[in-house]
Amino acid sequence: MKFFLIAGEPSGDRLGAALINGFGKLLSSPPVLVGIGGSHMIDTGFKSLFPMKEISIMGMSEIVSKYFFLKKRIAQTAQAVIEAQPDVLITIDLPEFNLRVANIVRKKSDIPIIHYVAPTVWAWRPRRAEKMAKSVDHVLALLPFEPKYMTKAGISCHFVGHPVADEPIATLDEAAAFRASYNLGEEPLVLCLPGSRISEVNRLAPIFGKAVSNLKSSSPELRFVVPAAPAIAAEVRDLISEWQEEVIFLDPRYQTPDEALSQKRAAFRAANVALAASGTVSLELAASETPMVIGYDMGFFSRQIIGHLVKIDTVTLVNLVSDKRHVPEFIGSDCTPDNLSRSVLQVLNKPEGQLQAMEETMILLGKGEKSPGERAAASVLGIISAKP
Repeated sequence: MKFFLIAGEPSGDRLGAALINGFGKLLSSPPVLVGIGGSHMIDTGFKSLFPMKEISIMGMSEIVSKYFFLKKRIAQTAQAVIEAQPDVLITIDLPEFNLRVANIVRKKSDIPIIHYVAPTVWAWRPRRAEKMAKSVDHVLALLPFEPKYMTKAGISCHFVGHPVADEPIATLDEAAAFRASYNLGEEPLVLCLPGSRISEVNRLAPIFGKAVSNLKSSSPELRFVVPAAPAIAAEVRDLISEWQEEVIFLDPRYQTPDEALSQKRAAFRAANVALAASGTVSLELAASETPMVIGYDMGFFSRQIIGHLVKIDTVTLVNLVSDKRHVPEFIGSDCTPDNLSRSVLQVLNKPEGQLQAMEETMILLGKGEKSPGERAAASVLGIISAKP
């Protein structure tokens, strides 16, 4: 069998690698793998047509500035798919690039097209699913409530589980060792996570810093820890150096990737509560059983646009998956130091409702079942076998 896979971001690269490993478990002979991917996919034996970073795009301004280059890469990739004549084309997230490739391929070929990671049509711009249906045959969804939105638009869709449910978490012994290494004793620890992109951190770090000062004034026994993503560690360190309170900064630049990941997981497990930006990190915290408060802000015009487009009453994934509202969130103009610090203390003192919602969330995401990669591979093979 021949599979053409396209991943354009680190998260998609990890999904692609897990999917390839899933094929390895289900197929009697190794598949032929072609396409575009990063280091995780390459480690499985995958060969990328060109470096994945060339198509990693984020935000409208970057898309505009790289328009002609991206247009060339889209055409090149679509032609490579058509020439390869794979059993299936699997596009992984990155819709700005991948769905344009899918559109070209669909017009010139009957190759089955599968998109991995459903668009967030349940949150905003629901018509995206209808547009996708013109070129995509099947969707692999990470969240259990997504298939109904895809099938309503005319695309078959399988929930295959979220990767976070299959990732290891730190043990209690590892959490205790982390506490001991920083002389934390039994002091309550607040995990501060102001984002994984520099634009988020620039906006949220000052707000989170003032919230930390409020918390320290109210509860002097509190300690604070800030992990940073490798790509933005220097910027995060500079920003939190302006905070008034002392924090433990976990700098991954002076560790191996495995060491940095292990320390981050230990910090998640050791913390009593987290103050975090909105995003997938809420699921990582749920996996570690760390209660949380979510804060997020954006520019004035983004607030106005998103405020009119968003169709849901919460953006926190734990709330959405569990269908409960136990995780407090403060978005836009509500994201203030006073709101955040007050809520962190409330959650710290009464985390029981969140803990139950987080446990339910992880079960719903597939914890304890077959790995998402294997489930996704089985879904892909089912689509191929059903082709006339």
